[in-house]
Amino acid sequence: MDIGFIGLGNMGFPIARRLVEAGHDVVAFDTRAEVVDRVVALGARAASSARDVADNAETVMASLPSPQASRDVATSVIEGARIRRFVDFSTIGRQTEIEVHDLLAPRGIVAIDSPVSGGVNGAEKGTLAVMVSAPRADFELLTPVYEAIGRAFYLGDKPGSAQTMKLVNNLLAATGLVATCEAVAMGVKAGLDAAVMIDVLNAGSGATNASRDKFPRSILPRTFDYGFATGLMVKDVRLYLDEAKALDVSTEVAEAVARLWEVVIDELGPESDFTAAIKPIEQAAGVVVGGPPRRLAPTSSRAR
Repeated sequence: MDIGFIGLGNMGFPIARRLVEAGHDVVAFDTRAEVVDRVVALGARAASSARDVADNAETVMASLPSPQASRDVATSVIEGARIRRFVDFSTIGRQTEIEVHDLLAPRGIVAIDSPVSGGVNGAEKGTLAVMVSAPRADFELLTPVYEAIGRAFYLGDKPGSAQTMKLVNNLLAATGLVATCEAVAMGVKAGLDAAVMIDVLNAGSGATNASRDKFPRSILPRTFDYGFATGLMVKDVRLYLDEAKALDVSTEVAEAVARLWEVVIDELGPESDFTAAIKPIEQAAGVVVGGPPRRLAPTSSRAR
């Protein structure tokens, strides 16, 4: 299939690479020439703009960092000569997805809501969970494409349904990470070994995705290089709260989680890796989790 791809960031690049490797004819664009050069070296073709991508492919895919970026790209591709469907892998919230759908529909372009979960590792291995809301015929047409990057789950044809599912997923991921960080920091302050704690959690009922994956990969070795930015996690939690409040459902847990993530972004910045969320918690407890054994002086951090 001929595929246009816009946005070659931490997630977009490995997704585009897998599409090239699966034999699809990919024409790609990013504002950074160096990443375009990298995907071209793998077999893709370069485009000069988002509009150029839409002039050269019926199926245009995007992996973008914000709702506004998705709006801007949708506005750019709408004038493309060939585009027939716009597949957005971004997490942008239900309302923005509806706006994009309503923008493209009058021009006969199908908006296909396709946020993904699984992180950079899942994108590289082709094991992403792809949540899709779109007309059934378009979903079936794209099934072979989705198979190159992971497993697709059809959530119906209502615009924004996949975004809702993604926000639920990411709220739980955000909760699991900071909850595991708090609990492990408490155990370390009580004298437990962090690595042994993680082994016990993973063998018992307290296991989370954070304990199974994020702690061993990025927190215990103190590399903090999981590949997902704090700013993106905070954006997703804020989007969840917006949607939950619009639906008039309970947000007590989500608001507590959001407060912790706001501390993280305030103290570490939006470009920090989201596994560094443990740092304000460590600072408040006066401990360091993982790495060489040492202790910090407790502070009055808001992460308490």
